[in-house]
Amino acid sequence: MKKLLFFLSLFIFHSAFAKEEKHAPDTVTVGVYVNSIHDIDFKDKQYTISLWLWLKYKNPDFDFSRYLEVPMAKTVDKSFYTVDTLDDGRIYMLMKLECVMKDSWKIQNFPFDRQKLRFSIENSQYDSGDLVFVEDTVGKHYSKWTSTDWMVIPDSFNITTGIKKYETNFGDPALKMPHSEFSSYRVQIGIERDSWWLFLKLFMGMYVSFLLSFLCFFIHRDSIDARFNLSVGSLFAVIGNKYVVDASLPESTSYTLVDTLHGLTLCFIFVAVACSVYALKLSKANKLDEIRRFDKRAAWMLFLVYVLLSAWFIFHAQYSQPK
Repeated sequence: MKKLLFFLSLFIFHSAFAKEEKHAPDTVTVGVYVNSIHDIDFKDKQYTISLWLWLKYKNPDFDFSRYLEVPMAKTVDKSFYTVDTLDDGRIYMLMKLECVMKDSWKIQNFPFDRQKLRFSIENSQYDSGDLVFVEDTVGKHYSKWTSTDWMVIPDSFNITTGIKKYETNFGDPALKMPHSEFSSYRVQIGIERDSWWLFLKLFMGMYVSFLLSFLCFFIHRDSIDARFNLSVGSLFAVIGNKYVVDASLPESTSYTLVDTLHGLTLCFIFVAVACSVYALKLSKANKLDEIRRFDKRAAWMLFLVYVLLSAWFIFHAQYSQPK
């Protein structure tokens, strides 16, 4: 009787283990090598990535040539792929992809911004109960010529695998709950650029406008009209410069470095106009010596405070961002 119970327990345990093993998902080993990242479009929030992708798996039904899914991609071009069989019986598939990816930009610190580009793949037919991805970490994963305008931040190229959850059953009547899970292979790339030349190109007009308003303090009191005209012209020049810069950026509800610097410049030009009004009042009162002292002090005080504040905002934007 005891032997019968022992063999019965052993049979039940073996059956449960075999059932669990039967439903264990197959492993798909995935590797990636990024050739280039180009056509980074801030206005349309997209970029193009060209890469080699390889997969090693046992189940031929997975057929990634047909069922490869690239979430967040506008277009996926499979320009080349080849299939081979390895010595251990696994299928080896190599393909070259060029994808136009949608992404979100962080423009608060533009043009000193650092961006994180994301690329991921899934299998559109088999969920996480059937397959799971495992990353191939051998070798490098991107070319040193990845991008001409941007640089990959050292140690920012991260590859992870995980489960992507969808709160829907995609209309499958076999799923009782509106919930699906798919294995996901994810690549995250941190990029930055040499921003100073771009900064000078974008903000040169703004700084020249401020310098013109600064020069107003050195115009002789007899030419007060020229002093006002130069200041008002500087105001419109700064506003025009802001419209030009904003035209190259996506719409944002957050307050950016572009807004901060242009707002700061407008405020200081307004203060320069107010100082000219006060100087005109002193001129009407025939206080000539007081005008000279006031213009000299106001000019250098405004210039110094403006330079310090502008440098602080730029320094904070460039160095406060996490790598």
